[in-house]
Amino acid sequence: MPNGWEESASAWIEEMADRGDYGREFVLDAPMMERVRAKEFRTALDVGCGEGRFCRMMRAGGVETVGIDPTASLIQHAQHRDPLGDYRIGRAEAIDFPDEAFELVVSYLSLIDIPDITQAIPEMVRVLRPGGTLLIANLNGFATATVGGWTQDADGQKRFMIDNYLTERSEWAAWRGIRIRNWHRPLSLYISALIGEGLNLRYFSEPAPRGGDPAKSDLYRRVPLFMVMEWQKL
Repeated sequence: MPNGWEESASAWIEEMADRGDYGREFVLDAPMMERVRAKEFRTALDVGCGEGRFCRMMRAGGVETVGIDPTASLIQHAQHRDPLGDYRIGRAEAIDFPDEAFELVVSYLSLIDIPDITQAIPEMVRVLRPGGTLLIANLNGFATATVGGWTQDADGQKRFMIDNYLTERSEWAAWRGIRIRNWHRPLSLYISALIGEGLNLRYFSEPAPRGGDPAKSDLYRRVPLFMVMEWQKL
């Protein structure tokens, strides 16, 4: 199934640059790195690492990190930016590492890109050591069930419309030269898959913005666009 990532790679790299987009820089990066630092992990696998920005952040924090992504152009860029890093072409549904290889597995806004989480989530758990952590940042289902995003009603008020929340489906998202396929799933589908793997939920948040453009911050506070979850393998 085409997903648009290879065709959008150059635009994506330009969009992310060093600091990421607003949601990453001002909403997700801080809580994600706080969770990484909290347990002093030594080894990590970033599943769907893209251009490698979060891998570089974890490596700068002293975590020996491997990044995998199915988009060759993004992996090539990640290796160019971080020559001493370990970046490999790979799919979440078939991770090419032995069982229990990592203390930490990260999915930073990658579950929404994966067609079959019933294969991907068990693979992430398989390569995780007992006692290890699966750390997830994902778009909230309210955001992915949008109908046209933010609109303006007859009174001039901005509204965020959603529909068909309980129906799993893929949608094309397009902005600034990027056109990629994302998957909408209700939160219950993710939670059921994770519980089904015997994981224990240790942390959950819908993080608020920390700084940045006040107008954007207001919109991110009105609609819970993101969630961060930490699951432990027993």
